[in-house]
Amino acid sequence: MSSTEAKTSRAEWGSRFGFLMAMIGAMVGVGNIWRFPFVVGENGGGAFVVAFLVLLFLLAIPGLIAEVALGRYTGKGVIGAFRDVVGPGGLVGLGVVVVLVNVGLMSYYSPLIGWTLYYAIHSFLFTFTSAGFQAEPFFDAFLANPALTVGMHTVIMGLVAAVLLLGIRRGVERIVVYAVPALVLSLAIIAVRGLTLDGATEGLVFVFSVEWGALFESGTWIEALGQALFSTGLGWGIALTIGSYLREYDDVPLGGGVFTALGDASVGILATFAVFPIVYAFGVQPDAGAGLTFVSLVQIFPELAGGALLAIVFFVGFFLAAFTSGVLITEVGVTTIAEETRLSRNGTVLAVCGAIWLLGLPSALSADVLDYVDAVFASWGLPLATLAIITVIGWKLGPERLRVLSVNQNAGVYVGPWWNGLVKYLIPAVMVFIMAYYAYDNFGTPEMIGGMVVLVAFPVVGYALMWYLEGRSEPASADGVPGAGGDD
Repeated sequence: MSSTEAKTSRAEWGSRFGFLMAMIGAMVGVGNIWRFPFVVGENGGGAFVVAFLVLLFLLAIPGLIAEVALGRYTGKGVIGAFRDVVGPGGLVGLGVVVVLVNVGLMSYYSPLIGWTLYYAIHSFLFTFTSAGFQAEPFFDAFLANPALTVGMHTVIMGLVAAVLLLGIRRGVERIVVYAVPALVLSLAIIAVRGLTLDGATEGLVFVFSVEWGALFESGTWIEALGQALFSTGLGWGIALTIGSYLREYDDVPLGGGVFTALGDASVGILATFAVFPIVYAFGVQPDAGAGLTFVSLVQIFPELAGGALLAIVFFVGFFLAAFTSGVLITEVGVTTIAEETRLSRNGTVLAVCGAIWLLGLPSALSADVLDYVDAVFASWGLPLATLAIITVIGWKLGPERLRVLSVNQNAGVYVGPWWNGLVKYLIPAVMVFIMAYYAYDNFGTPEMIGGMVVLVAFPVVGYALMWYLEGRSEPASADGVPGAGGDD
């Protein structure tokens, strides 16, 4: 790898709308449509929503602003951005940690996107409204068929590669500007239909009635925090990568922070509007867990007037949400590795997508493996990546420097000095708490063991790799390195 300038001129988003849709498309995915409704159902409804919104605005917005601003400030992918801040040497390995977590995440996310594609295809075949259809045996049969699960995983990575081969403007931006509005429209159609059903208001009462006592339970806040991180993608390197393609006059606080968080929360709440009125109208348990979308909800479509068309609308929207996130998750590795190696962009796309496909085979072959990897990366991998990015910004570059030079550059929403403390102290403290809590709560479990491997192995591998490739064990002097050694 090299610290020299990128081989080619850097692409930019073609419009502010394209940038905003890329941010929303990256953050809105399975976490909003599949995970958010059932986590709300399992954690008491309105109390969880309140906790989620508090943490979204307290942590996610400041963190996303910081990550997008770092991308624009350096104009580079994850590893290049870290090198600009800490100087060449082993500490650049923190950027490698983010890339490793990102690739690990996509390795099991791709098979999950394959599930949504499989259901979208069957919605067009009117499978869910056919005579004798049974939702649970259908889902179990799909998961038990390796040809189907691996096949869907393979198709997804092929489609992701096809989009990325077209580049930022012609590929990524072109799909998100259509896919994200289509997703919102599909959820709105389902929500409107659901609200017309008898008993639908009970679903809204469940979601928006707050049991204040639940807000004093640690489990509510832990789950809400996990959802805020999972659904916004804070610290995954996605916002940094998207920010690196920003034009000089784009607005970071409004677009990269406030708009994205509001959009993410809105889609999650819209998904609850789409799911819970229907769930309550037909007497399905709201705490049905991960099977709420793929099993419980599917059973309802035959009972709905126009259920066949509503199934198409729902699962096409579900697939679009998952797929756009997958494209932008993969772009993190593509951007970074293309800059750090002699590979062309096309060669990098094929290499990264091929590696993710190979790493994703175990998750494609076994839902139990997928669940295990998800538990490891959601509980330890993602907080580790977030901690790496926020620590570099808060304790090496300095939030005050980033705030003045990038965050408030051409900003319509001014970010004051209060932001510095959130980035430097609060967010890192919360990340450490998450990992410590899960280590305590899951002591001795296979998930904890896997988490400890990630926490130890990824930083060691990252540091050793960059120390070896860059030929030094200590970071270089800050002289000539943009932003290195800064503080607030």
